[in-house]
Amino acid sequence: MTQSHEQVLIVDFGSQVTQLIARRLREMGVYCEVHPYNKVDAKFAARFAPKAIVLSGGPNSVHWADSPRADDSLFDLGVPVLGICYGQQTMCAQLGGAVSASTTREFGRAEIEIIGNSRLFAGLQPTEIVWMSHGDKVDAIPDGFTVIARSKHAPFAAIAHEAKQFYAVQFHPEVVHTPCGTKILSNFIRGIAGLSGDWTMAAFRDETIAKIRAQVGTGRVICGLSGGVDSSVVAVLLHEAIGAQLTCVYVDTGLMRAGETKQVVDLFRDHYNIPLIAVDAGDLFLGKLAGVDDPEKKRKIIGGLFIDVFEAEAGKLGGADFLAQGTLYPDVIESVSFDGGPSVTIKSHHNVGGLPARMKLRLVEPLRELFKDEVRALGRELGLPESFVGRHPFPGPGLAIRIPGEITAPAVAILQKADAIYLDEIQKAGLYDDIWQAFAVLLPVRTVGVMGDERTYEQVLALRAVTSTDGMTADYFPFAHDFLGRTATRIINEVRGINRVVYDITSKPPGTIEWE
Repeated sequence: MTQSHEQVLIVDFGSQVTQLIARRLREMGVYCEVHPYNKVDAKFAARFAPKAIVLSGGPNSVHWADSPRADDSLFDLGVPVLGICYGQQTMCAQLGGAVSASTTREFGRAEIEIIGNSRLFAGLQPTEIVWMSHGDKVDAIPDGFTVIARSKHAPFAAIAHEAKQFYAVQFHPEVVHTPCGTKILSNFIRGIAGLSGDWTMAAFRDETIAKIRAQVGTGRVICGLSGGVDSSVVAVLLHEAIGAQLTCVYVDTGLMRAGETKQVVDLFRDHYNIPLIAVDAGDLFLGKLAGVDDPEKKRKIIGGLFIDVFEAEAGKLGGADFLAQGTLYPDVIESVSFDGGPSVTIKSHHNVGGLPARMKLRLVEPLRELFKDEVRALGRELGLPESFVGRHPFPGPGLAIRIPGEITAPAVAILQKADAIYLDEIQKAGLYDDIWQAFAVLLPVRTVGVMGDERTYEQVLALRAVTSTDGMTADYFPFAHDFLGRTATRIINEVRGINRVVYDITSKPPGTIEWE
């Protein structure tokens, strides 16, 4: 947490879209942090000194025994509080209202009717479309509250205690399915809480450089450079902060995209003049992954091997004290289930859940509080070329998590060729910058095909492309059928081992962007 900016505290009750609240506030230039409800008490709040508080949604029911509650002290801080969905329900229950299970659940689009003249809804229309997701309902509101919006199935769709600046909504203003949601959050943050929005990427850059210098001192840092946007931004930021104390290590795991190694090495050695060691460890990684098909085991093996290589290179350099990584906020949230808290682990990330306990190097993770598009903004602030800043995300485990099942060298070679063709066709169509992430997945499925006069029995390739703003939610990209047909034909004709191509149209949620 930082005391140099106005801060908003987001209390997490386990909603899978809690991070979207943070994302929306960051877009307003407001610094905020997400913390689980059971870690936020009076002492924590006193240290954090929030200018406003948001209570998130969550999967629990307020009327269940031992259901999550906000610490009562949060309502005595004298700062504005906004409760969202479960946040509304626990606010009502804790302040003297009543909540019960509803006989009519409300999921999806709903129309609310705005009542009265609350500052929370300033500038909105008399009726608005919002996104509901709840099975419980508020039966009675606490003393001093008034109803400021209602829907067909939620008579208390929004309530307010204007004098105390307590507000609560049953719907989710943080999701894009609530078109007026950004306006509502802005009314709360700017109009009611009075925050000016003093958090900028330029300020983050300066403050983070100062933090890196304070943390590292005179120590030596090894930066794990994958060639992706995240680790590249970390490398340039660290070089600006500590100069010659930094050495970048690029590990060719044998699981990189076609041509990746040469591109990364040329960029950092020639363009940035940053000390770079390139390690060819393909045989090591593929050897350790042989026979492993569980995705979590793959990630942990890769995470452990990364550290082994980094420690070995540190020894060759005469020792290093720190390992720098491009860990992002969504990596942390998706990887860590708070002890006793509400969050569910979706998957471990190789640079979060996969780190071995015996690791000797201390971590430097300057991007740990940023979302992907904020990292891109920081890259531009640091002067990285747009062609590089705008690259699609590439996972640390590389192609290992795009080959479900066992990893073999022939499978990697097939996927590299197919993926390169897919991205080439996207570039030629002028669609690359419209897509958040695009990649191919080599499935452990064989199908019968006919090529010429011969029967084939080869593998299936899945194509994936999504649009997103932060990686927390995503929709599939609506390619034209002629594009998909042209790309599939080229892949089948040019890549031996594939005789069928399919396109993944799953959104996130319910799926994840990557397949593993």
